[in-house]
Amino acid sequence: MASVAGIVEDNKKIRDLIQRYLDMQDDLSCPVAVDSVEEMIDYLEEHPAPDVILMDIQLPGMSGIKGIGLIKEKYPDIEIIMLTVYHDSHKIFKALRAGASGYLLKHTSLPEIKESILKLLDGGAPMSPQIARKVITHFQDDSAKKNAESDLTPREHDIVNGLVDGLSYKMIADRYDISIDTVRAHIRNIYKKLHVNSKAEVIAKSLKGEI
Repeated sequence: MASVAGIVEDNKKIRDLIQRYLDMQDDLSCPVAVDSVEEMIDYLEEHPAPDVILMDIQLPGMSGIKGIGLIKEKYPDIEIIMLTVYHDSHKIFKALRAGASGYLLKHTSLPEIKESILKLLDGGAPMSPQIARKVITHFQDDSAKKNAESDLTPREHDIVNGLVDGLSYKMIADRYDISIDTVRAHIRNIYKKLHVNSKAEVIAKSLKGEI
């Protein structure tokens, strides 16, 4: 049975070209191609949901990124692939966090778009090479940052836990049977290692899982 795709793209030439191509495939059909998220939502209320939607970001009316959340909330089984000219990290991660399962740039060829749809429906997460590199770099940087931030001694972790629990320096000293001066020394080292200047920043990093 052929998988069903939909398109949200405000450039009519691109939209029609992709729709015609997908409709020519034996294993795919594309019954809906619209120029806004609002039109797609109207369509979904009256018709069976497609398996996957190709979604632009910059659209008339609601943005594609906002549209992901609305569509996924009501139709969680629909997979969404971004198909856009935007390759800045901010938009990439905003789209992925909103629920997109793939991210392709608009210079992606028609056969590659088809392959990406099928790969996604088979459990993959298709991305243009340039996007995949940015994602990998982001997580490598994030991992390095977290490793650096987590380079605290067991006693320094104890001090952080005390701060998170709302204890004063004296109460921390009493809890771990150390002097207040030792607590202060640990606090200075913690600030230096985490590149922060206040207890509030230490507590915030701890609550966000960055320590």
